[in-house]
Amino acid sequence: MTPTVTVSPRGAQRLHDGHLWVYRTDVRETSASPGDTVRVQDGRGRSLGSALYSDRSQIALRLLVRGERDAGPALWRARLEQAIAYRASLRLDATAYRLVHGEADLLPSLVVDRYADCLVLQTLSQGTDRHLPDLVAQLVALLRPRGILARNDPKVRLLEGLERRVEVLHGEVPDRVDVTEAGVTYTADLRHGQKTGLFLDQRENREAAARYAHGRLLDVFSYQGGFALALARQCDEVIAIEASEEACAQARTNAQRNGLTNVEVRAVNAFDELRELDRADERFDTIVLDPPAFAKNRAAVGQALKGYKEINLRALKLLRPGGVLVTCTCSYHVDEATFGEVVFGAALDAGAQVTLVEKRMQGRDHPVLLGVPETYYLKCLVLRRLA
Repeated sequence: MTPTVTVSPRGAQRLHDGHLWVYRTDVRETSASPGDTVRVQDGRGRSLGSALYSDRSQIALRLLVRGERDAGPALWRARLEQAIAYRASLRLDATAYRLVHGEADLLPSLVVDRYADCLVLQTLSQGTDRHLPDLVAQLVALLRPRGILARNDPKVRLLEGLERRVEVLHGEVPDRVDVTEAGVTYTADLRHGQKTGLFLDQRENREAAARYAHGRLLDVFSYQGGFALALARQCDEVIAIEASEEACAQARTNAQRNGLTNVEVRAVNAFDELRELDRADERFDTIVLDPPAFAKNRAAVGQALKGYKEINLRALKLLRPGGVLVTCTCSYHVDEATFGEVVFGAALDAGAQVTLVEKRMQGRDHPVLLGVPETYYLKCLVLRRLA
């Protein structure tokens, strides 16, 4: 018999309004065990759908289907097929991209990224973790990868009562894999790199930025040189700054392998270096700001906004008239309007007049599910300084 979870009127309304999550505070009764696929009902016993249940996370329910539809293996197979077919339809100029983007592919808490002939996946809830063997079997049948690696080391798994681990689940997976993106080769560290190896969600923003890049480029929070390498052929000189010595070493190697002799990588603190460049009266024609998430929770938003204001203010002071600033936030808790206000405030304080050239977001392989704002996390603004 399928276990049942009864939710409060507020929880039921949340599902009716299009979200896929019900929080623990809206669970009234349950007969479920950790990781069960459960029938969700309201206080009157009316079925709302089937969901993955967690007995530890504040997100107690992640909806799989609405109404009376079956949520068995056939559903998971069909959703995987749909996600894979969608990525194929995008005809991406890349050998590394996201195949499954969790809720936005109606596969909540599941991430699958492709790196050449290897797959890297994450099961970020009790429910998807229980389905892991079946998911691996289905991915093998659908894609025939060389290997599948579980990068189940994000801290969010601790909130689910799950251990953090990195393990090969199928075949063989090398520590590093070479991938290409718009003619640039990058080396991805699948076991230890950020996210699942690289920042795949910025790929199309790098391609867009290349349309505007010119002159002298400053790439701030460069990691392994993502924007720096993508824009280097459009620029005379590139300075990439990154705090991690290891990431800097990889960025230098990537630049050398791509035959880019105009890239200088500096292992420095970004905030300190921006101030030093300003004091030295350095000026740039193109600047990219791609910081890590300053606001990992709602309580951190205030301090995060100060950080975003600081780096954008410094960057606009360094930007020549006619120059382009590509500025990003990957903090879900900082919405697009708030981010725009912060950047505008920075422009006022810098005495810079700017126009907004483009509003961008995460790449198309990281889609946004309407009704679930948490799936819209990356905001990217392309600005031009007039004076």
